[in-house]
Amino acid sequence: MDNRVVITGMGVVSPVGNDIKSFWNNLKDGVCGIDTIKRFDAGNLAVFVDGEVKDFNPKDYYSSVVDIRRSDLFMQYAMAAACQAVDDSKILESDIDKTRFGVYVGSGIGGINTFCTEDGKYMTKGPERVSPFFIPMLIGNMAAGAVAIRFGAMGPSLPVVTACATSSNTIGEAYRAIKHGYADAIIAGGSEAAINELAMAGFINCKALSLSENPEEGCVPFDKRRGGFVMAEGAGMLILENYESAVKRNAKIYAEVTGYGNTCDAYHVTAPHPDGIGAAAAIDMAAKEAGITGKENIYVNAHGTGTPLNDVMETNALKKVFGDDAYKLHISSTKSMTGHMLGAAGAVELIASALALDEGIIPPTINYVEKDEECDLDYTVNSALKSDIEYALSSSLGFGGHNACVAIKRV
Repeated sequence: MDNRVVITGMGVVSPVGNDIKSFWNNLKDGVCGIDTIKRFDAGNLAVFVDGEVKDFNPKDYYSSVVDIRRSDLFMQYAMAAACQAVDDSKILESDIDKTRFGVYVGSGIGGINTFCTEDGKYMTKGPERVSPFFIPMLIGNMAAGAVAIRFGAMGPSLPVVTACATSSNTIGEAYRAIKHGYADAIIAGGSEAAINELAMAGFINCKALSLSENPEEGCVPFDKRRGGFVMAEGAGMLILENYESAVKRNAKIYAEVTGYGNTCDAYHVTAPHPDGIGAAAAIDMAAKEAGITGKENIYVNAHGTGTPLNDVMETNALKKVFGDDAYKLHISSTKSMTGHMLGAAGAVELIASALALDEGIIPPTINYVEKDEECDLDYTVNSALKSDIEYALSSSLGFGGHNACVAIKRV
């Protein structure tokens, strides 16, 4: 018999808060974490706004300055969110078998800040000045490795790289591993720290980013004014656990994970399939596994990037899955507040979805002004909504055509 899987701990580092309480309060209040670029002088770039993490201090999570110096920022964000999630779950206070305790943590880009720093050293000072920690700080699996080392998690370990779908895939695959008996608990999520001149220039030149000079008009999902996504950073981590063991140790349960879909458009390296067939298939797969028919009270945390192509495609995908019942869905894009956290987005948005279920409040899509006739569903615009929701779906759609959707249920 398959195991039930529940969420028993969560942690977050984000542009709207570096802990669960502040993150959730700001989402409910519609606080925008998008602002003008402060991390570097962006005078040479055509982009003006981003979603930066604020007031983050790695010393709050590391006892050694040396360990901080040997960790790229994406690893530090991952460690911070993982520490929060582990503390929240109290799982290490139980008698968990560490060989059945896993880590599924991914990053879309990995240590690109370290890449830029070490490339600069190579070009100006020669190869002998490149750090011996360059590769361990660069490679995308190292957040998972560092978290596993920190908590002695010797069970299944699976870093994932599927661009913006990364951490929805890590969570979905962790769900399957526990459901089918390969682990008892897994730290699952994603981390990203790619706000620098090189990465942003690349996204600008592939016509992905919003060029708005006004932070409040930077990320406007489903609004007719939308022109691109806002690049952001941070991390989200969840403790997924076998339901029986969670109940046995009297753990707090935020929600039950009940479905997962994973597909690929096989269409284009950056653009989504215009008919939304891959996204629809992933959403349908997660919904069916969860037993969702469309008649329930459902919240959808949409991918909702604020790009011209994505939002219409995602709207159409929901209509393909739910038909006329799509108009009854409570939908929102929390990216309107956080910006697009790339490989961390799926985890952070599933955290928002779990909190929405737990508290019965749907966070809004903020800064919505102008209706788009092609985006005609209920996007919970500008103000949070109280609703006794039963299920939530969180979808993530990445470059390369990767689609992932995770379904969760109120417990």
